[in-house]
Amino acid sequence: MNTSQDILSKILIICSDKYETQKLASMIFINTGNEIFIKEILNVYDNEVVVLLRDKSAHSIVLKDNIQAEKFVDFMQSVVEFRYKIIKATIFHDTLEITKENS
Repeated sequence: MNTSQDILSKILIICSDKYETQKLASMIFINTGNEIFIKEILNVYDNEVVVLLRDKSAHSIVLKDNIQAEKFVDFMQSVVEFRYKIIKATIFHDTLEITKENS
């Protein structure tokens, strides 16, 4: 149930293929409590985003192009800073729809 103070934001992120979409989706939640597994965005190389996970391992996600990479990083920054939390991630072939709300 949303209150008047809840702010929802959605984004569609297009990955390079279905495998990359599934990989990104698996990094979104680590348990049923909707805790995010991505701890930090380490770097961006054109269309590749390198993230640090809570287990201290680094992984890259290959997106369709550098525009998708910029969109993803901008969207996720408030999440890794704990101002927003991810509440839903849905896969559509090579696209991931991510929804966040104000924490």
